[in-house]
Amino acid sequence: MGNLSSCPDVSLSTIEFVFSMQTPDLLQRCFPGRRAELKRDIFTAALDLFNEQGLEATTIEMIRARCDTSVGAIYHHFGNKEGLVAALFFTALDDQAELRARYLESASTAKEGVYALVHSYVDWVDSEPQWARFQYHARFAVTKGPFAGELESRNQSRNGLLKEWLALPGRGDQLNQLPAELWPSLIIGQADSYCRAWLAGRATSSPRIYREVLAAAAWRSVGGR
Repeated sequence: MGNLSSCPDVSLSTIEFVFSMQTPDLLQRCFPGRRAELKRDIFTAALDLFNEQGLEATTIEMIRARCDTSVGAIYHHFGNKEGLVAALFFTALDDQAELRARYLESASTAKEGVYALVHSYVDWVDSEPQWARFQYHARFAVTKGPFAGELESRNQSRNGLLKEWLALPGRGDQLNQLPAELWPSLIIGQADSYCRAWLAGRATSSPRIYREVLAAAAWRSVGGR
């Protein structure tokens, strides 16, 4: 594990508390209540099949059979398979963004913010490996499909919130004068690379083991001082 003394004072205990307070099941967090039970069932079946069989090989009929509902119900909720893939993808993206926002609330300096971004990314992937695996596989399909515009809009909004956070006094001026559009790649890039390797089975240790090392590397990559 990385040297904890390299971690900023961002109250890791506070971050851990925020993380532990989440509802354990992602779908329960995003779609609570009995009225959303069918949607959760469809999502669960689709997520499992997409990860098991791949996006192309999975059919609506296979999903229907897995969750024991009607084809009409699936089309009613999502329109078609592309709509279902996009809905799953955006659900994962929103849940990940919510955790990131909670972690950032506990940060007050640029260094704490960078650590919070990396910690939230690593912790989310570690706790939601099936969703993260799907997210990696589906990104290209969503980027090239009919929901590409919505994805671009969501990304701009998410990155805009990060820019606003860094624009506050005492934050962005601690970083190198780099284009803001580079920040997400520099901050998350190394953590993203390791998480992908872990999900693909090319790395055996949980990314949480290296969260401090990855956060420190991210801080150095943006010229933190």
